[in-house]
Amino acid sequence: MDKLTEIMTHKRREIAPLLRPVFADELAEINRRLPRPPSFLSALRRPDGKLTIISEIKRRSPSAGAIKENASALEQARRYRAAGASALSILTDMEFFGGQLADLVEVTADFSQNQPAPGVSLSNPLPCLRKDFMVHPIQVLQARAAGASAILIIVRALNDDEITALHTAATAAGLDVLFEIHNEDELHRAVQHKAKIIGVNNRDLAIFKTDLGLSERLIPLFPKHVVAVSESGFNTGADAARARKAGAHALLVGEALMRAADPAALIADFQSA
Repeated sequence: MDKLTEIMTHKRREIAPLLRPVFADELAEINRRLPRPPSFLSALRRPDGKLTIISEIKRRSPSAGAIKENASALEQARRYRAAGASALSILTDMEFFGGQLADLVEVTADFSQNQPAPGVSLSNPLPCLRKDFMVHPIQVLQARAAGASAILIIVRALNDDEITALHTAATAAGLDVLFEIHNEDELHRAVQHKAKIIGVNNRDLAIFKTDLGLSERLIPLFPKHVVAVSESGFNTGADAARARKAGAHALLVGEALMRAADPAALIADFQSA
């Protein structure tokens, strides 16, 4: 069993006790009732054309092992905001990445501080992606309740009916979706599902091998209206320059920023690409 299959098998088993029908009116109601989260989509295109940086909070991973095992999600999020990140990616999977939904709740609550009236955008928070292995709309409902601005859909991990259900639920809940791909077939599927944001994961989640050449090959094939994200494998400005040259609008960076003594310097290095 490859690693992604192992993770997805565990995730389906983990959420099984929570499963129940989630209806469109329930999703629409929570979207009306809660303050509108900041737009993840809008945050990924800078007017000056520089790369935007989605800074990830990730304590460990199957490929890297322990990264920053005891890191406070709130403290890390504040460091990233001060460092100039455009958005956050918050791992909420415990088994493989050491995260939890409470991390997302804590960060978004801190960013919002004084809650505005329902339907009014929060004042100057960073949009947060719930980074998890999504398989059912109940997780979308959780994400919206926790203050997320977007969810992740890993195309290779899901069939088309599951993707449709998740995408439809996210739209009803007022959330953006990052479609993650790893090859041309998955890109085609994401486009068929009318993806507005597509990320190339340079790390093969089956074997956890990283190759920046994937973004260089796949991003030029994206439709022009799609926001292009390159994910994983960035350590230097030279790495970022490769993705930028390929047409990436944003980078999603986890391990390097979690380990960085000065995240602001590293983000500036990436943006100089």
